[in-house]
Amino acid sequence: MKAIVCEELGGPEKLVLRELPDPKPGRGEVVIDVAACGVNFPDLLIIEGRYQIRPPLPFSPGGEIAGTVSAVGEGVSEIAVGDRVMAVSFFGGFVSRLAVSAAQVRKVPEGMDLKVAGAFAFTYATSLHALKDRGALREGETLLVLGAAGGVGLAAVEIGAAMGARVIAAASSREKLELCRAHGASEGILYTEEDLKARMKALGGADVVYDPVGGDFSEPAFRALRPGGRHLVIGFAAGAIPSIPLNLPLLKQASIVGVAWGAFAMAEPAREAENVRELFAMFERGALHPHVHATYPLEDAPRALRDLAERRVMGKAVLLP
Repeated sequence: MKAIVCEELGGPEKLVLRELPDPKPGRGEVVIDVAACGVNFPDLLIIEGRYQIRPPLPFSPGGEIAGTVSAVGEGVSEIAVGDRVMAVSFFGGFVSRLAVSAAQVRKVPEGMDLKVAGAFAFTYATSLHALKDRGALREGETLLVLGAAGGVGLAAVEIGAAMGARVIAAASSREKLELCRAHGASEGILYTEEDLKARMKALGGADVVYDPVGGDFSEPAFRALRPGGRHLVIGFAAGAIPSIPLNLPLLKQASIVGVAWGAFAMAEPAREAENVRELFAMFERGALHPHVHATYPLEDAPRALRDLAERRVMGKAVLLP
């Protein structure tokens, strides 16, 4: 099989294409012929050794895949050869064939293309967990999404709209804001040109902030929260981890809420499975429209990661082995 391998920590240029032996399914495992691999921000962090999961070298990055089951190990009864499936592996997915625990596998809904399925699990599961489980977003509330045209951001825009919230998208270009409006945002803030806090206050403030960006935008977004608001910390795509004065949560009677979807999925698999079923139902009723910005052959994984790092990707980038 073909695999993109990280043999030394560093940027995307350090990755190499290798030919490796085909995997065999162990007990409780299935082998998937990979049709699509989602490209996500944690893939950049993991090859640099800056992610909370640090696999031993050498390893393949890639946390989510979709494809067709080609082999089933002993003890697997609910998944069969030929099934169209998606799986979250956290790493190991930039390959043409992958062995993975059957517990990490979900059958792809009818009507979902495998290319879309390979770009679905990470971003949509993160965003639903954030908005539903951690942010307790309610119908009629106002949701501000930072980095709204990125993978998790655009998923949050769609899910927030599907939950009945008024969604305000903040992004770095007019093109990105137009994409957000097409996916359910009712307002847009061009935060490269507008004052984020002032514009949000003019719009009435936010009940929930969805923040995968960090850096200089977190504090003004927090200051735009209404009393009782929730600021959801998803990640730090801007690179810098912000410091927010602790008198602000006190004075605003607002909360800073951490979101660690991977830890949640591993600790509470039954609740995570329920969330995935909810996402599939949203997709099947037409509430979710995953946006695949670009596709790349497997050997172009370094280019896909550079495009992601340099903010050239709107929605998701996908490798097609």
